[in-house]
Amino acid sequence: MAVSCGSWLANEGVKHLCLLIWLSLNVLLFWKTFLLYNQGPEYHYLHQMLGLGLCLSRASASVLNLNCSLILLPVCRTLLAYLRGSQKVPSRRTRRLLDKSRTFHITCGVTICIFSGLHVAAHLVNALNFSVNYSEEFVELNAARHRHEDPRKLLFTTVPGLTGVCMVLVLFLMITASTYAIRVSNYDIFWYTHNLFFVFYMLLMLHVSGGLLKYQTNLETHPPGCIKLNGSHYQNVHSSEYLSEHFPESLPGGFSKPDEPPRDTFVKMCTEEPRFQANFPQTWLWISGPLCLYCAERLYRRIRSNKPVTIVSVTRHPSDVVEIRMVKENFKARPGQYVTLHCPSVSALENHPFTLTMCPTATKATFGVHLKIVGDWTAIRFPSKPRDVPARTTGMSARSQPECANVHTAGGPPGPELGLSLHPELWGEPLATWEEP
Repeated sequence: MAVSCGSWLANEGVKHLCLLIWLSLNVLLFWKTFLLYNQGPEYHYLHQMLGLGLCLSRASASVLNLNCSLILLPVCRTLLAYLRGSQKVPSRRTRRLLDKSRTFHITCGVTICIFSGLHVAAHLVNALNFSVNYSEEFVELNAARHRHEDPRKLLFTTVPGLTGVCMVLVLFLMITASTYAIRVSNYDIFWYTHNLFFVFYMLLMLHVSGGLLKYQTNLETHPPGCIKLNGSHYQNVHSSEYLSEHFPESLPGGFSKPDEPPRDTFVKMCTEEPRFQANFPQTWLWISGPLCLYCAERLYRRIRSNKPVTIVSVTRHPSDVVEIRMVKENFKARPGQYVTLHCPSVSALENHPFTLTMCPTATKATFGVHLKIVGDWTAIRFPSKPRDVPARTTGMSARSQPECANVHTAGGPPGPELGLSLHPELWGEPLATWEEP
């Protein structure tokens, strides 16, 4: 039992520790933001108008900010492969943790879906409360134009409402297309909808710029709940002094003044009206760094993938397996790494990883991959039933082809990320005579 527990801690302990830290951050952010909007004096009047919906909407928004920033880090394949394959991360446990990046990406995605549902439900309640609890006294605080305004107008005529509806639609497409059934049956749908993440983040930037939720700025001159007096600023006085000054004879309604009022009871008085200001958008502070990092990596992979590769040979093997051998200048790889092939003539965005079955050596620069024809992406380039096709075609130069298909690469264990470029017409040209019988 002790051995099994020790093995579990050695193999899974770091992963669960990181998961616990991530979970703690989510709980802390949610609870801290909830208390701020529930008890914070600057949100006193807004909370009176919106109630629990305000607290839940802002608390869920904090969790969404955190996960929308973290979800981009596991898909920075170049950075992760560099860290894993270099001496920057000497610990084997940490390198194994980096291999769980896809799992963490999915975990953040599921969290975004759950708290997006909570966020949407809370704001639907807020839209109704803005209409029903329209304040005649604090007109600046209202999002509605008048009492009992149709809440649907707040959803479709304001920037936060309209962008929120669009984000829900985009997120719904990304969620449904990420299911296992769709990914297996039609990978193109999954890949294209997942690239809507850029639209989602642009809408998110606009969503927080509406300024519907406002906080009070003059807490010192107008404490929440103070009593207004003409001609003087607010002041803290004993309740007995206040009653004697304003009701010297008797209290209204037949109430008598207390004989010995508590000395520590104060009545806050003020003459200045409350002033409100829209919240400063903080979402861009969360997501700008990871988003810029991911965009820089995509650009780097795009530039690197345009470097030419020479196709040495294309060999057809039994059981619908095709072997491609390539040569690239200054290309280094180690066993266990994989390359991601991208063929624009088949799909502009779709790409697939293939493990290197042949790595370059000190005496031979050739490297290769084996492709199993199982889906529409490989079937387009390599028909499953060729006729009159040579078993091996060699000596194809990538530089002679006009159309270029990029090959993005990612490093698997145990080396750094690779980079190469492939011209897809080299795949199709020697196979152009293939026909269905």
